[in-house]
Amino acid sequence: MSASGGSKAIIAALGANLAIAAGKFVAFVFSGSSSMLAESVHSVADSGNQALLLLGGKQAKKEANEEHPFGYGRERYIYGFLVSIVLFTIGGVFALYEGYEKIKHPHELHSWYWPVGVLLFAICAEGLSFRTAIKESDGVRGSLSWSQFVRRAKAPELPIVLLEDLGALVGLVLALFGVGAALATGNGVWDGIGTLCIGVLLVVIAIVLAAETKSLLLGESADPAEREKIRTALVDGETVTGIIHMRTLHLGPDELLVAAKIAVQHDDTAAEVARAIDAAEGRIRESVPSARVIYLEPDILRPSSTPAAS
Repeated sequence: MSASGGSKAIIAALGANLAIAAGKFVAFVFSGSSSMLAESVHSVADSGNQALLLLGGKQAKKEANEEHPFGYGRERYIYGFLVSIVLFTIGGVFALYEGYEKIKHPHELHSWYWPVGVLLFAICAEGLSFRTAIKESDGVRGSLSWSQFVRRAKAPELPIVLLEDLGALVGLVLALFGVGAALATGNGVWDGIGTLCIGVLLVVIAIVLAAETKSLLLGESADPAEREKIRTALVDGETVTGIIHMRTLHLGPDELLVAAKIAVQHDDTAAEVARAIDAAEGRIRESVPSARVIYLEPDILRPSSTPAAS
């Protein structure tokens, strides 16, 4: 996932949303359904979001330079955060406004078969996109539950696509409910209620995405399993006898910074310490390939020094 950024899932979602958005707009024009309008804007916003994710992946591949010595890996986090803002404003807030207006000024739906047909098609298309995202995610989430995967993933693309597709499927069901209830009762207020529900759903998803990507932007450490591998790789029991303290930080989904103060023997020569540091770096990179930036500082472990790792 980190290497590709879930590009297969993103492209599948982009293609599905472009086709669905066109169909929904046509259905809105013929039926006047506010649920269809809200869903149309939702699909357009989702298409833009997938384009942002692809752009972020491309920007993140730029080479490091003097101004950005640690590279551009966090571009993927920035574009992921932008996705949450777009989903909140263009998707959620617009749907809430449109739902309020439809409840305040309801009108009868026309050509009901257009929205119903398009919604059924959209459910099938979004289902295929969601299935692709699930398959891509299954290959990398390991034993994590779905909620743990969304919270802990260091690459933002797949969790975003998963939540977007899930939100789209639930939104389509809500839109189908609103249109169906409006047709059954002859009361257009139900269409507005369905639209309001879509808006609330999108706002909740946007807030979850914003919270997760904000955490990544602030800088997250390696996960516990990787930290344990790094600690094990650092200490060889001969020259490197312990870890005084250690810090890890994700510079991007694929790049981890490791900084540690390591304990060495007091009578080791500078050459021996240098060789031990080189060997420790090699062991770390072998155990955790994403640990590409490593800074190790040798020191003598004193009674007042409390070994710690984080």
